[in-house]
Amino acid sequence: MQDLKKYNQPVPRYTSYPTVPFWEPESFSIQSYEKTLQSAFWESSKEVSIYIHLPFCESLCTYCACNTRITKNHQVEEPYIDHLLMEWELYLERLPEKPLIREIHLGGGTPTFFAPKNLNRLLSGIIEKATLSKEFQMSFEGHPANTTAKHLETLHQLGFDRVSFGIQDFDLNVQKLINRMQSFEQVKAITEKAREIGYSSVNYDVVYGLPGQTIESVRNTLNQIIELKPERIAYYSYAHVPAMRPAQKSYEQYLPDEDKKWRFMQLGKEAFTQAGYEEVGMDHYVLHGDELLEARKNGELHRNFMGYTPFTSKLLIGLGVSSISDSWSGFAQNEKSIPKYYEYLDQNQQPIIKGHIHTKQDLFFRKHILNLMCDFETTWHESEFLEHCVALNYKLLDQLQEEGLIMYDETGMKVLPQGREVIRVICTALDARMSRSNRAQQFSKAV
Repeated sequence: MQDLKKYNQPVPRYTSYPTVPFWEPESFSIQSYEKTLQSAFWESSKEVSIYIHLPFCESLCTYCACNTRITKNHQVEEPYIDHLLMEWELYLERLPEKPLIREIHLGGGTPTFFAPKNLNRLLSGIIEKATLSKEFQMSFEGHPANTTAKHLETLHQLGFDRVSFGIQDFDLNVQKLINRMQSFEQVKAITEKAREIGYSSVNYDVVYGLPGQTIESVRNTLNQIIELKPERIAYYSYAHVPAMRPAQKSYEQYLPDEDKKWRFMQLGKEAFTQAGYEEVGMDHYVLHGDELLEARKNGELHRNFMGYTPFTSKLLIGLGVSSISDSWSGFAQNEKSIPKYYEYLDQNQQPIIKGHIHTKQDLFFRKHILNLMCDFETTWHESEFLEHCVALNYKLLDQLQEEGLIMYDETGMKVLPQGREVIRVICTALDARMSRSNRAQQFSKAV
């Protein structure tokens, strides 16, 4: 393990490629993006995935790096929904035909900040203007402390079958430090209610490396998670980026050191595998029979801004402030300010403020980084390799190969079992844009 710690450097999480700091907004235009949007629409047989960002929270979770707005004023709900539906209308005008919705995910923020009746209005307004795919999936993120039975019932009636609860940690001291309070009893009750209503999959987000965590407290949290037996567990490394999120400075003295954080990662891996979970991709554990395992076996596992999915999505439409849309060959990000987001839409303009159109080289590396993140291996044609190999980080690749973490040649790359813990670092060897830049410090460390 000691040898791997030298790779604990600031690196992207690779939910996309190129990552946002390496976009080229100066060569982007909404018109060029719309062309990629329409191409992706036909390539995906009119199927779209939709991510809806609901940014409001009643209190600030100090560890969180998401784009949020803190308020207890629930009068903000209806105007925000009005503008989400306006944005959806603008996309419908730009799509050649009525879309097939393959996937909807509600993220935040706290989606369950919104009253069930308002979520019903939002989702009904989106669904009624499209057709649901035969294999559609709908999921949402819920805070265990404010997700009610009515939220679960309303969303389930609309077609939602999956819910993800942000647990982070069950230790009271840790919860106080990060200002994220929910008891084991609350989590157990809302999990049981979700299953009673008919949800087929419950996911827990758990974070290691949080302030105040100890070996004992992490073990206790892991045991409590396993006791509740969620179908999926996302076990994330805490991202410490105080330059971007100043609230994180408040507890820096309580952060565990690097050795402990590595140990926490190992504790999670050991506990989950011993409890019958299988690791899928990076950071994710699922029970046997989960469709993500089947997708991995069939080579269909995919990863995007919403996480791992069992199918490839060529067109992801992001609605709401700060949301990112992905047409596979282009990205577009929305305005982050709510008043400015409203202003764009009130003028019947898309609220896109920046984006990126992929080059041929971007598409090559995007494909292979995605393959590594999903399957831990990738193959390329020799002609492709010869065209783009000049951009590879050979110094890092050779070092990784010498240390038994990967195998690579002109036909492809395979991440060996001992290299999986530093998969993000391995992907940087294929990140041509990062290797040409000195902006790595914007990212959190690999572990």
